[in-house]
Amino acid sequence: MHSAHPVKSLLAGAATALAALVFLAGAAPAQGAAPADSIPLPEHPRPDWERAQWRNLNGTWKFQLDPKDLGLQEGWFRSGLPSPQSIVVPFSWAAPLSGVRDSADIGWYQRTISVPADWSGERVFLVVGASDWKTTAWLDGHELGTHEGGYTPFEWEVTPYLRAGGEHRLVIRVDDATRDFTLQGKQGYGNVRGIWQTIYLDARGSAPLASVHFSPDIDHDRVHVEARLLEPAPRDLSLTLRFRNGDVQPVTRRIARGARQVGFDVPIPDEHLWSLDDPYLYQVTARVAGNGLTPDSVDTYFGMRKISVVNLPGTDYRYVALNNEPLYLELTLDQAYNPEGFYTYPSDRFIRDEVLRVRRIGLTGLRNHIKVTIPRKLYWADRLGVLVMADLPNFWGEPTPRARQESESTLRAMIERDYNHPAVFSWITFNETWGLKTKQGGKDVYLPETQKWVASVYHLARSLDPTRLVEDNSVCCEFGHTETDINSWHDYLPGWEWGQHLTMVSDSTYPGSPWNFEPGYRQGDQPNINSEFGNVWGYEGSTGDVDYSWDYHRAVNAFRRHPKIAGWLYTELTDVINEWNGYWRYDRSDKTTGLGELVDGMSLRDLHSPLYVVVGDSLSRTVRPGERLQVPLYASFLSGSEAYGDSLVLKSELYGWNSLGEKQTYSTGSRAIPYHPWMTGDLAPLAVTMPDGPAVAVLATRLENAAGTVLQRNFTTFVVQGPAPTEATLANGKRARLVRIDPKSFDSAQWSLKQWNVLDGLKVDGAGSGFFEYRVPWPAGVKPGDLESVSLVMEASAKQLFGKDRPGSSQIEGDYMRGRGTLDPSRNPNAYPMTDETKFPSAVTIRVNGVEAGRQPLADDPADHRGILSWASQPHDRHLYEAGSYGELVHVAIPREALRRAAEAGQLVIRLEVSDALPGGLAIYGAHFGRYPLDPTLVFVPK
Repeated sequence: MHSAHPVKSLLAGAATALAALVFLAGAAPAQGAAPADSIPLPEHPRPDWERAQWRNLNGTWKFQLDPKDLGLQEGWFRSGLPSPQSIVVPFSWAAPLSGVRDSADIGWYQRTISVPADWSGERVFLVVGASDWKTTAWLDGHELGTHEGGYTPFEWEVTPYLRAGGEHRLVIRVDDATRDFTLQGKQGYGNVRGIWQTIYLDARGSAPLASVHFSPDIDHDRVHVEARLLEPAPRDLSLTLRFRNGDVQPVTRRIARGARQVGFDVPIPDEHLWSLDDPYLYQVTARVAGNGLTPDSVDTYFGMRKISVVNLPGTDYRYVALNNEPLYLELTLDQAYNPEGFYTYPSDRFIRDEVLRVRRIGLTGLRNHIKVTIPRKLYWADRLGVLVMADLPNFWGEPTPRARQESESTLRAMIERDYNHPAVFSWITFNETWGLKTKQGGKDVYLPETQKWVASVYHLARSLDPTRLVEDNSVCCEFGHTETDINSWHDYLPGWEWGQHLTMVSDSTYPGSPWNFEPGYRQGDQPNINSEFGNVWGYEGSTGDVDYSWDYHRAVNAFRRHPKIAGWLYTELTDVINEWNGYWRYDRSDKTTGLGELVDGMSLRDLHSPLYVVVGDSLSRTVRPGERLQVPLYASFLSGSEAYGDSLVLKSELYGWNSLGEKQTYSTGSRAIPYHPWMTGDLAPLAVTMPDGPAVAVLATRLENAAGTVLQRNFTTFVVQGPAPTEATLANGKRARLVRIDPKSFDSAQWSLKQWNVLDGLKVDGAGSGFFEYRVPWPAGVKPGDLESVSLVMEASAKQLFGKDRPGSSQIEGDYMRGRGTLDPSRNPNAYPMTDETKFPSAVTIRVNGVEAGRQPLADDPADHRGILSWASQPHDRHLYEAGSYGELVHVAIPREALRRAAEAGQLVIRLEVSDALPGGLAIYGAHFGRYPLDPTLVFVPK
């Protein structure tokens, strides 16, 4: 039977797992390894397949690029080649951390190696984690062999060439010339060249193990073991498995002479399951021995977990299941590039932190996108409880026999290497039909014979690994599935389109449906998963860098209203050089969503909570002053927990900002709502009354358990539109006269870089240094002495001149998918970079009739959730116009001397200046753009 390891909540489980695992910075260098501070990535590259005796060869090597293919193994220093430079292995020669710039397709590596004296009697192998693409090695002039392929490990035995205690000259040549049939993925995002994973020596016994695969069977409390030798057994051998944790007795099996593998079941009493909240790993030492032979021992591990497909309880909706329980998939696309190392991470801590990011924001997993990822990343996913979809890289030519062979061989090697990682729950053999189309009649055609081959690759993957799900093709655009375990599709849409689109998908997916499948193939009972979404490609020409979080919020709300769809996958974990839709920047710095500033304590975790309440049927709605509304609520309780009883508490607050930017609370409420596991459906709506004048209102909710613990936060917004008031009662109880200024009605403007208006003047922009000047008639019959005060209130921000707004700017050109084009995210016509850690400050000086009234620092030029009005004003034309941008409230008291001059002149001359000292520009927001529902307003307070 299964041992019980209950976790009260995802958060509590994550805290437990992280507290237990955060110290696991990786295996310490084993016997013979160099000191950790002398080489990069000193940890053993494969904690799932580690021998005690190994030597890390990362570090500084002699290196020479060979642009004319002049080099010979013995001719490294031959005439015509420059003197060797150095390279830091395992960083590809194009990556900054390598120290070598990319200027040729061929590179030569050289260093001396030696083996410890206590390795005597062992067989020694040179192992390369990955090298792109054609790699040949020599040891002291003896050719070891050639390997073709860029993503998976390979090795050569060097035992025959070793001299006791001697040093040896190791030379490696890598040819990385581009070929249509080689697997490349999106390497243009960071061109990977040469050795890019750890290279090392390890010592093995006389009859080395090649693999030990564990296939857990949790339904029968056992694990099936398949052990394979590198070569046929030279005599009868014994294989012993010793479990270093868990109450499992050692197991010994005979491997007959001439055999290469053995399979058997091992009982796992009181099995401890691997789960996201409790990622428990069984640690095993496998040892092969025989009379007169040096034993071979490998440390490995596995997780007792099951991947399957089940119905969501009470429905016929198919869901991916972990350990027989449905799991709502909330995943992210992990393109896994970094600026300094490209494919290769700078350190193991960096790798761990990448996986922790997934946990921090409450996601269930990630998709390693069109590359075979570094094994230590899968190790940290195993340790930290993060699910992984694993892609096969694609080629960019046509599906020739050579390309097909490259795909199949890499698939075999990927599954062979990564079989024991419990985090991996699915294999994806192709992405968006890249490399699968044949040119015919000037068109790219997905031929029936290619589809048949793709289906055969699906079956190949299933035969190699029946314990996981397999997708034939992660589908996009006009192409569909053949045979697959997941009915996946990609859609990049504006946020406002998601509700209607997901209704269409839900209506179109059922057993026998042809939707999303190629002719001749039909849907079975697969779960439906949107395996890529985001707004990066949802607008014409893509978005460049924008506030992703508003559209993201709209999309997630829509997904939760459609429980027939078993999950989603967001593009992407971090920005890359040509796509800027990540939760984090390319350099891993933070972006700001603004959620916590709108609802106290809210973060992305609330949008990923198992218990979720959708508030409203849109994220922003225009309403009338005083209107009474019934706000729809939808419960998406995708959890099997019974710890909450039969009800929860939903607390609500309606608050907002009036036409002077003053924050006000309009109403609060609390009520019980029903709960049961896996409950989805409409709840009784919330009755709210809108404020009686123009405002921006936020209806915030908190879902709590009986103890008052907040389980999820959400909100919706309302733009209350009505006539702008001409009078107002101030906080001190005094009445004031209001004179509003249309932002676009400036009398004159001059800016050093550029001036322009947004959406017919809802916002006005000036970049660089300069000014806007407004002339406002002095109120008839009013004398300065009759006034207690006059002040100016407005919303303003800095204004950066982005690439798209520069004179002569052209739209981005290039092959996005290959990484070509611009590195400037602001050149896209829709771009308005999201708030992040890098600020763009400015300051505005306010002068009235020549008298300085004040100077206001403007901290940034931001765009995020707080720009409610900017998002609400966007036309639904598949373009964005400074969406999400907003400013800060500026309050300036106008000096008496300025009032005297204005009365004499019959007008207030208001000049808003940005000086050359801090030329950060200026944006002025009107009542229908930004954060606050006000035009620049003069407030006249009588005595």
